[in-house]
Amino acid sequence: MERISISQALIKALEFEGVEVMFGHPGGAILPAYDPLYDSKIRHVLARHEQGAGHMAEGYAQATGRVGVCIATSGPGATNLVTSLANAYMDSIPILAITGQVPTTAIGNDAFQEAHTWGITMPTTKHNYLVTDAAEIPDVIHEAFHLASTGRPGPVLVDLPKDILNTEVVWHDPTGIVDLPGYKPTTTGHPLQVKSAIELIQQSQRPVLYAGGGIIASGAHAELLTFAERANLPVVTTLMARGAFPDTHALHLGMPGMHGFYSAITAMQKSDLLIAIGARFDDRVTGDPSHFATGAKIIHVDIDPAEIGKIRKADVPIVGDARTVLRQLDERLAKVLGTGTAPTRTEWMETLSGWKSAHPISSYEQEPGGLLKPQYVIEELFKTTGGDAIVVAGVGQHQMWAAQLWKYTKPRTWINSGGAGTMGFAVPAAIGAKMGMPDENVWAIDGDGCFQMTMQEMICASTEGIPVKVLIINNHNLGMVRQWQRIFYNERFSASELTDHTPDYVKLAEAMGCAGFRAETAEEVAPVLEKANSINDRPVIVEARVDPDEMVFPMVPAGGSNDIVILSKDDLS
Repeated sequence: MERISISQALIKALEFEGVEVMFGHPGGAILPAYDPLYDSKIRHVLARHEQGAGHMAEGYAQATGRVGVCIATSGPGATNLVTSLANAYMDSIPILAITGQVPTTAIGNDAFQEAHTWGITMPTTKHNYLVTDAAEIPDVIHEAFHLASTGRPGPVLVDLPKDILNTEVVWHDPTGIVDLPGYKPTTTGHPLQVKSAIELIQQSQRPVLYAGGGIIASGAHAELLTFAERANLPVVTTLMARGAFPDTHALHLGMPGMHGFYSAITAMQKSDLLIAIGARFDDRVTGDPSHFATGAKIIHVDIDPAEIGKIRKADVPIVGDARTVLRQLDERLAKVLGTGTAPTRTEWMETLSGWKSAHPISSYEQEPGGLLKPQYVIEELFKTTGGDAIVVAGVGQHQMWAAQLWKYTKPRTWINSGGAGTMGFAVPAAIGAKMGMPDENVWAIDGDGCFQMTMQEMICASTEGIPVKVLIINNHNLGMVRQWQRIFYNERFSASELTDHTPDYVKLAEAMGCAGFRAETAEEVAPVLEKANSINDRPVIVEARVDPDEMVFPMVPAGGSNDIVILSKDDLS
């Protein structure tokens, strides 16, 4: 039988898994794997930094629902991936990272570009491998894809010593069944717990369905809609779940959390039952857990049993896949209701409707001839695209405005860094999303501080022919840091001011092979965005120079009680 190198086997294993694109940067230890990649049908996108490659893989995974793949060399190549791995781990994003390693004979000797990759990445991956037996590579890659995409999704890393990559083996197709002792994710909810959950829901007077990112990860958006309508349950969608339930639906209360909708924050706080599905009660939603929804019983559905009871004790814990359990809940409810309907809960619904009307999310005022408001720019982008776009955000004020003001009606149209809050995420993630969904209009909404962290990846976008679009909300500051300094540090703006004259983003765009535009007044915004939307043969960068003192509201101070919601600047005085 023909023998092939492990490098060839690696690429063949990726092809076997259906990989179409991978994002990476070559170097000495991983170079043997790049040689057979030259002849492969897999497209390689050359990132300008390994962190960018990792975020590209994340954006691809979030946009498509498939495993994203990134590749880097040993030492600094691998350590540069750590931020993206940590980000993917926090947000349960399925990616496979492949890293080179020094030869097995040199491991532990502080060899050139050596790093203890499997140790460094242990806390930031769902699982990782150091391959020392060349014959294992087809099965290791197959296992890695299985681990990344099943149960609670997450990043998996495969570390490959250079001498192993040069070893020859006889290729064998991976076995179809992955048998990993101790890894048996529970996908179906226990029937008795499902029964108990429906009983609590039927008895509840003030229920709220708390939908998290697990809804999108499991593809459960249709089941969520069906169940919410049948049970007549108001729904909140977390930052990671935007688009899992249509913003335009009458039952939707908006996004909860530190910068969420007043209606969503307060409904959870005043509820008597929270039905949490694919959500983890993170601190940005709960504030101080001891003051969070103290009168509510908890139904908690999650694929990861470690999340249930971690922050808040569940009255009805259900371990299982969100899509499967939602189907079980809906079937049970349909059986219980028979030809009847769910409780109307008129008083609760009228209260919720009143909160929605009294406290809409948009409270800014764009004065004619006044400083350009960032909220206005984002709302104009929504109008000029008709809302038909995949939106990728960085981290900070612009992220919150993009989450608040855009009307999301479909899953996988909102991509952001939720748990880790990684500045620099937007640009490379948008490139990955565009690679995965080439027919979709992909807009990165970024801040000037975030953009400067990974803006070099726009060179990757232009040279690789990836026509992604970037809107820079340029307030010449680290906006969220400035907001906190204004509120909590007596306006002592320490190390948060960026310049208002450099870089020149239009010239920078042109230097990187992109189209560049600038808007400084409200009248300029729509024409500039229309022009940007019309360009599809190269990347586009639009700079909007906005009011540096605009702040994000509503706001619940970090670690505080969700009973205290700051709605505007007036509430600060």
